[in-house]
Amino acid sequence: MNQIPADAENAHSSSVESCPSLRDVHSINPTQLIARIESYEGREKKGISDVRRTFCLFVTFDLLFITLLWIIELNVKGGIETTLEKEVLHYDYSSSYFDIFLLAVFRFKVLILAYAMCRLRHWWAIAFTTAVTSAFLLAKVIISQLFSQGAFGYVLPIISFILAWIETWFLDFKVLPQEAEEENRFLIAQDASERAALLHPGVLSDGQFYSPPESVAGS
Repeated sequence: MNQIPADAENAHSSSVESCPSLRDVHSINPTQLIARIESYEGREKKGISDVRRTFCLFVTFDLLFITLLWIIELNVKGGIETTLEKEVLHYDYSSSYFDIFLLAVFRFKVLILAYAMCRLRHWWAIAFTTAVTSAFLLAKVIISQLFSQGAFGYVLPIISFILAWIETWFLDFKVLPQEAEEENRFLIAQDASERAALLHPGVLSDGQFYSPPESVAGS
């Protein structure tokens, strides 16, 4: 008897394993597939995924936290009205924290516009805001005299820098990969449902099962 070469047998077995068999497709439950597709379509209609909503909440937290720290700094320096007039109307790059607050507003507007309103699925917007934030804070720390103004000279720049990079990490390693994975699952489920529809073309409804009317006795 002729024996099949080992290489040919291995190639045949690997090709069989890599392709879905008809028996696997037959085992798919069309009801489960339809329910899964409807759940994904419901998420699309909802407009924004849960992980992206969490990212937008963190961006909002970034703005509110920096604003809170800036207001505390205004109170510590001798009253909000007096210090606000000094830092805003008589702005000085070397001693004012107003630009750090504006930097947080800038990040909030760009990221919410890009990832909440436009639903961008790319990292260029977060890369832009993080690069601008990092460059500005490094320059301010080197050139300005913040360290001579007490604890807030350290706290505000460091917190703003850390929050900007946390947002970058969260979007790049959580939001975009998870949304891409969910989209792939949706496409796989949709493709499987189409195969199941071809293999099970006719699903009998309840109206197709009926009993004949009772005949009259003696007829």
